[in-house]
Amino acid sequence: MDKGLPSEPAEDKQRPRTKNVPLKSIVDAKQRSDWIAEKVTLAKSQYMDGINLDIEQPVLPDTPEYYALTDLVKETAEAFHREIPGSQVTFDVAWSPKCVDIRCYNYSAIAESSDFLFVMSYDEQSQIWTECIAAANAPFNQTIAAYEQFLSLGIDPKKLVMGVPWYGYDYVCLQLTEDNKCTLEKRPFQGAPCSDAVGTQVGYNTIMKQVNGSLSKRLWDDRQEAPYYNYKDIRGNTHQVWYDDPQSIALKAAYIKKLGLRGIGMWNGDLLDYSEDPVAQQQSRDMWKALIP
Repeated sequence: MDKGLPSEPAEDKQRPRTKNVPLKSIVDAKQRSDWIAEKVTLAKSQYMDGINLDIEQPVLPDTPEYYALTDLVKETAEAFHREIPGSQVTFDVAWSPKCVDIRCYNYSAIAESSDFLFVMSYDEQSQIWTECIAAANAPFNQTIAAYEQFLSLGIDPKKLVMGVPWYGYDYVCLQLTEDNKCTLEKRPFQGAPCSDAVGTQVGYNTIMKQVNGSLSKRLWDDRQEAPYYNYKDIRGNTHQVWYDDPQSIALKAAYIKKLGLRGIGMWNGDLLDYSEDPVAQQQSRDMWKALIP
């Protein structure tokens, strides 16, 4: 979810988080080797079982950074597997390998070197090339088509884990039409004229507290196969919130078996309501169940 860069040994907020490293620095083989050695030492000292690389920087094909990133993953995997037997080295990738956000990585080589890729099937409106209107965070057809793109690169489906969002986006509408089209302020990102950066990320726990009291209640978009709702804030501004719930997630999870993927995960587990409220408890159970195809 971060529009940031490498690299974190775990998503658990209680564990140490490593410092971001500009890709230009790892073009130098010595700096790359030192960085890897530092991470191996950290993992050993914290009794970790591997490292997850979350690198979301723009990289163009056939540049020094393109080759350095591929080498970084290969050398990190070799070092961890050698120094910590049984460890895993995983790599987070954008929802599509088609140079999303100018992340033109060597996905097939990175998949080959790592234990698996965690495909971040969310933030799919980071570059809006068509109308500047609110849309689903992870529209079904677009999400599934992207896995076919990864597989067409020759990547083993068992090297792919589907990541689904337990959060959505809250957009302020410049105009909301009768057919629920929410026009957005233009906010360019990586060459695209509009972006989800104009919205605010909101967790599923917050969404569940708001949706039933909203203007529209829960609505469903048949084309994107995703839920959304409209509400007004205290200033009178109209908002549209797009999110994923058990219905939309279950549709995607069903494709794990169909495509032979390794599994499914979410970003992130803290975004459910784990209070003693019985309604919240049921909502949380339903979200966890939706991950089982």
